[in-house]
Amino acid sequence: MVFEDLYMQGQRPKYDCLLFDLDDTLYPLSSGLATSCRTNIEDYMVEKLGIDKSKIHDLCNILYKNYGTTMAGLRAIGYDFDYDEYHSFVHGRLPYENLKPDPVLRSLLLNLPYRRVIFTNADKVHAAKVLSKLGLEDCFEGIVCFETLNPTHKSTVSDDEDDIEFVGSRTFAATNNGSSSEIFDIIGHFAQPIVGLGLPKSPIVCKPSEAAIEQALKVANIDPQRTLFFEDSVRNIQAGKRVGLQTVLIGTSQRVKGADYALESIHNIREAIPELWEADRKSEVAAYSGNVAVETSVTA
Repeated sequence: MVFEDLYMQGQRPKYDCLLFDLDDTLYPLSSGLATSCRTNIEDYMVEKLGIDKSKIHDLCNILYKNYGTTMAGLRAIGYDFDYDEYHSFVHGRLPYENLKPDPVLRSLLLNLPYRRVIFTNADKVHAAKVLSKLGLEDCFEGIVCFETLNPTHKSTVSDDEDDIEFVGSRTFAATNNGSSSEIFDIIGHFAQPIVGLGLPKSPIVCKPSEAAIEQALKVANIDPQRTLFFEDSVRNIQAGKRVGLQTVLIGTSQRVKGADYALESIHNIREAIPELWEADRKSEVAAYSGNVAVETSVTA
């Protein structure tokens, strides 16, 4: 029995789940959706939040860098808005027609003998539309998206342990209507830092926060030690690595710190990680071995 147990352990696949980012991972950056999304975010900030157009470029860069998404950053510094309205504005005008069915990727995914889950910062409507356009809507077990990690519109900064924590010793209090008593001047903060004044934290949970990744793994019942994480973002890859995931950086063949693999395109997965298909062969060998009769000697 000991030999049999060791043998079966040796046949066990290295992974039991593949976790995929969505945008610019399952389709190329050249599709133009990312560029259009950035433009829509900037338009929203000007048209809906009344932010001075001359500050938009710098503000977007700072918020994205420090909060994971511009949306999370906007909420952190004091802007209150409806999440669904924001997503509708930002994603509703994207050139989805640029995305075409991808039968090659579909075949690759369906032939991978593992759980397959999407993990995106985007909302569920956008995720469903992208997967539909790519012809991949039935290739995944489920989707961990914005609504999964942010199930309600939290109008105030919460002390809940699941919220994203950011470095800083002081935050701004929110008023009853959800808007800060003043908008935190984050551009000025970085131009002339004040000792002891840290960044306000965001009520929005999203990558690359390790807490967000851990929460996603918990929700989807995923063991990080037996999961391969596909992402186009270096910082998301590195955050995933810190929580125990094996990682694949998409969009470049140059490996960076935190990436176990680097692929120019998701289509290169079979050539770059052939071990993913070895699970099928091992299971076939195990099944065959289990049917082989073993002759034993019996004494009277």
